[in-house]
Order: sequence, then structure tokens, then C-alpha cells
Amino acid sequence: MVRFKNRYVLCEVVSEDARCRQCIEDRTVGLAVRDAIGRVHGDYGLACCSISFTVKYLNAYTGTVLLRCRKDSYRLLCSALPFVRHLESRGQRYPCALRTLHIGGTIRTCQKFLIRYNQEQLLMLLQNCTNEEERRCIQKSLLSCSLTEEQSQSGDEEDDGSTE
Repeated sequence: MVRFKNRYVLCEVVSEDARCRQCIEDRTVGLAVRDAIGRVHGDYGLACCSISFTVKYLNAYTGTVLLRCRKDSYRLLCSALPFVRHLESRGQRYPCALRTLHIGGTIRTCQKFLIRYNQEQLLMLLQNCTNEEERRCIQKSLLSCSLTEEQSQSGDEEDDGSTE
């Protein structure tokens, strides 16, 4: 049995319209990306990318999107992402762009990158704070950026095994 290798493309939805982030769905993003691939690379590019293309994760609040495609065709996908100019949702068009943040071989590497990226963004916000209350709030958010939830769950499992 052959294992198919995938690439995960971490993107950010950039839009000046705040309603765009509230109305995006994984189906909407997938259709917009497929349309851009078809326009840029034609039927061949669309067929290559459609084999295992999916939207694995979408956070409408932060505008973060994780796309999966086959390793052979990730360059076609990445070259078509700048041509996504709008997202259509519920009969309305919202102008936006997809900015590629990271390309990884696993979801885990994309998560690690996203944590580092968010920490850097919070540090930039911390430098631009105007009052002490904002500063405390951002410092609290900065300290909570980690993958400790998985680590604490694995620690609980070890404790459960030693009591039996």
C-alpha cells in the first residue's frame, strides 16, 4: 500500500471589510481557491489539485485557513492563491486576499508555526499599547500561547496508569 504525501498550506484571509471574516465558511474558501486554480492553470491544474484538496481548518475569527493538497501539486496551489480576490457567501461578494504564511508537511508543524506567528503579532501589539490595562491583557494572551493542553492530557494518562 502506497502512502500519499500531502502538503499543508497555512493562509490568512486579508480583508478590510470586517463582515468578510464573519461570513466565510470552508466551502466558500474551497470554491474560491478551486476557481482561482482553474483560471490560472486550466483544467490540468484543476485536476491535479482536486485529487486530495480540502480545507482542513478554518477559523473565521482570526481569518486562518489550513489547506491540504498532494505533495506533487502544492506549487500549483500556492501559485494560484494570490489570484483569489473575493469570497462569495450568501449571495454577497466580499473582497479579500489569501496570504500564504507557511507550507508544512504535517498539521503539527503548521500549528507550531502559527503559535510562533501569533506570539510575534502579540509582541508587536504590546509595543503599541496606549494604557496599562491593554498591556496586561496582551501579556496574558501572550503567556497563554502554547500547546500545553496536549501535554497536560498526556500527563494525566500517565497518572491514571500508575494508580491501577
